[in-house]
Amino acid sequence: MLTTLLIVLPLASALVVWLAPLSKESTAGLALLAALAEVGLWAGGVINFDFEGGVQYGWTRSWFEDLGISYDVGFYGFSLWLAGLAIVVGAVAIGYGVWVERERARAYYGLMLFLIGSVVGVFASQDLLLFYVFFEAMLIPLYVLVGVWGGPRRVRATLTFVLYTMAGSLLMLASVVAFGIGQGTFSLLDAGQSTNDWVFLGFVVAFAVKSPLLPFHGWLREAYTQAPPEVAAVLSGVVSKTAVFGLIWVVLPHFPEPVDDLRTLLLVLAAATLVYGSLLAFRQPDVRGIVAYSSMGQMGLIMLGVFAVTDVGLDGAVLQSVNHGLVSAAMFLLAGMVERRCGTGDCSALGGMAKGRPILATVVMATGLIVLAVPGSATFAGEFAILSGVFDRGWGYAAVGAGAIVLAAMYGLRLISAILHDARGAAVSGDEPDLRAGELALVLPLLAVLLVLSFWPAAVSGTSFSSGDTATTITGSPG
Repeated sequence: MLTTLLIVLPLASALVVWLAPLSKESTAGLALLAALAEVGLWAGGVINFDFEGGVQYGWTRSWFEDLGISYDVGFYGFSLWLAGLAIVVGAVAIGYGVWVERERARAYYGLMLFLIGSVVGVFASQDLLLFYVFFEAMLIPLYVLVGVWGGPRRVRATLTFVLYTMAGSLLMLASVVAFGIGQGTFSLLDAGQSTNDWVFLGFVVAFAVKSPLLPFHGWLREAYTQAPPEVAAVLSGVVSKTAVFGLIWVVLPHFPEPVDDLRTLLLVLAAATLVYGSLLAFRQPDVRGIVAYSSMGQMGLIMLGVFAVTDVGLDGAVLQSVNHGLVSAAMFLLAGMVERRCGTGDCSALGGMAKGRPILATVVMATGLIVLAVPGSATFAGEFAILSGVFDRGWGYAAVGAGAIVLAAMYGLRLISAILHDARGAAVSGDEPDLRAGELALVLPLLAVLLVLSFWPAAVSGTSFSSGDTATTITGSPG
């Protein structure tokens, strides 16, 4: 029942928040309490999880028996870590909303809890149609959160996001129906393999939109920069990882021949996304724009590990997914904290904030060093594993990945300098306060987890796939 509890707790809490006639403060407290309870429930699940035991905490109930559709949920090693990422980042995002005192509290916190429950449902789904239902359900609160609580261009951002994601969703629906009917079952555990390139491409394009990968990224900048900082943190850090889960658990195991046939195209697309996103990140005029396109570049790197379909590459992709989710969330929250103090995130108007603000300087520097993937950091371990894995498919891919690490250093250093060390801009008066205790309480847990993973990256990479059931056998790859 644990998996179902992790899905139902935030969804039921969202319903209570929407319906209960509570004050703004009580509503915020209830939402935060539910999010923290979700973290505790997941942590208890990790302690009792057998990472050599395959899919666990499963629960199956017939849904549409005539169509072979069931409510079938459970966790494998890597999906448990991705669900944990969603739960932790979701709790921190709700905490940020409490700190800044979001208006329309009942609607806002209900939507945030609904989003958390839906994302966990995606990572837990073992039935393809159920996966699609949760995949679509998580988009509903995102549309409203960006469209209502976003910045001045929020309507444009929402419309662009809706158009791109709806196009991807329609392609996925067609692929889901075609694959399920062709296999005679929608169970991801019981379904066999398909050689249909068109069904395969329908899934891949849908996940490429969600990542996003080049050239399906047109919605990215507006959505990431116009969304509230905490919503952007969830969108970049968590929602993009549903594409990683879908590729590893839906696409690779059931379409091994199309993957082999189109591997070169997929790897080139991932490498191009990595370079393109990194170059655009360096050229962005604002802090959130840098973080947004750096996220795109990192998703390209993760996809290199996924499409390599080697054990070390897939292990690295899962580790880097967790790393990036935590780093990206921390950076978007820090960007929001800077914007609240200065009224803008424009790099030319910032600068000089290190003076008199030792806590802010320390936190930004620590997060920036992780972005730079310095040796010994969790991100360095993830990048090294991905490049080692993709090297088996061609040294050129690894060379492009290594070169992109230099680009990451360029935009990472530019971001740090723009906030802390450049000459003081027009938006910085010198009287802005240092990070408050409440703000520090939001960012430090993310950095603490990254610090633990820096010392022990195998906690994720070594437990994502069972040792007797390697990543390549899970995904059906002949490699």
